[in-house]
Amino acid sequence: MPATPFDSIHLSHLFPSGDTARLFSDSAEIRALMLVEGALAKAQGARGTIPETAAAAIHRAALECQIDPVGLAKSTGLNGVSTPALVEAFREAMQAPEHAAFVHWGATSQDIQDTALMLRLRQAITHQSDRLRATLIALAELADAHADTPMAGRTFGQHAAPTSFGAQVAQWGAPLLSLFKGSEAIRGNLYVSLSGSVGTGSHLGDDPAALRADLAQGLNLTDPERCWHTDRSPILNIAAWFTRSALAAARLAEDLWLAAQSDAAEITLPQAGGSSTLPQKQNPVQPSACVALARHAQGLHATLEGASMHRQQRDGAAWFTEWLTLPQLVLAAASAMTHAQALAETLTPDTAAMSATLEANSLVHAEALSFALAQSMPRPKAQHITKTLCQQARETGSPLSQIAREAHPDLPPSVFDSAANLGCAPQEARSFAQAVRAAL
Repeated sequence: MPATPFDSIHLSHLFPSGDTARLFSDSAEIRALMLVEGALAKAQGARGTIPETAAAAIHRAALECQIDPVGLAKSTGLNGVSTPALVEAFREAMQAPEHAAFVHWGATSQDIQDTALMLRLRQAITHQSDRLRATLIALAELADAHADTPMAGRTFGQHAAPTSFGAQVAQWGAPLLSLFKGSEAIRGNLYVSLSGSVGTGSHLGDDPAALRADLAQGLNLTDPERCWHTDRSPILNIAAWFTRSALAAARLAEDLWLAAQSDAAEITLPQAGGSSTLPQKQNPVQPSACVALARHAQGLHATLEGASMHRQQRDGAAWFTEWLTLPQLVLAAASAMTHAQALAETLTPDTAAMSATLEANSLVHAEALSFALAQSMPRPKAQHITKTLCQQARETGSPLSQIAREAHPDLPPSVFDSAANLGCAPQEARSFAQAVRAAL
């Protein structure tokens, strides 16, 4: 097993993160760092902070020069940050010392690295939003199609009362829809960073704030209008959004894992896994992987939250902890959502099995029975009688419907009709589907 499953070839289909994984490679990071250096020089040239000729040369070279990450390793190990080695390598690659001298003018390493990270997180948010969209489309179709399909609702792992499969789907989809709608607000946390060594911008020209605004515009990022070197709120907000998406995906996966159990079998998963020794097995591998990934993201998020207490104007240990946790958190969330999308698009509800579960467990109608009896007696008395009838059903093995009708022959037929006791479940299913279509 490799150090992380996202770097593995043989685990790549178990923990798939798609194009998002490429955003956290050495080459992607270096490319983002170079883009920031180029954009900074362009903004500085326009304001006269550095010569326009040098700015143009740096901006062009940032798009053309190739920097080998191997050459940065030793210096990064010494300095604790890769930007000094990158700037040196960039200047050498330009082969124009008269222009290269103005690379990284007035900025600090954290400005460049944090801004480059935001460029990559922007793409990661787009990828995750696309997964959310596809998942929601599939869930909306399921909710609409099965708004009136009765199934046993379960609380504390036990049969409770009838609901509809469409309503169950809507419950899976509601937090995902909230996350999808919130993706634009999360983009507001994609901050540019340009504040200089201790946040004063003292060597960034006559108007550092205006220069920061120009850089933000050039990179299509948000201008925070302040230094955020030690305020990691934007990172935490973005990480929280990814973590919530993983947990929402796992919410769906947990229920599918349970529904696919042999003694329930109310859901069919086309991509069920096999066993090396048990020929009959149809293991819910995708739901299991999805849940594991969400747990991983949750743990990483806790570590990231703890690393937000940066000391003074820069805290190496806290910053390094971010590097160790954030990429894996994003990839875990991406992988969990990839599984959720696949599950939503391929799962098949076994409506016959759902119906059979309801027919074999008439105790699910106990609540409806108690309210029917309450029409002719006080509610506490109706509940007491219903509990007694349920106990008789358990002891004798007879259906509750049979025992109740023998004791109370005037009960309305609808009491033990699951379809007649769905309440607002069908409407909630259809409302969810409508909300999804309105949001997309």
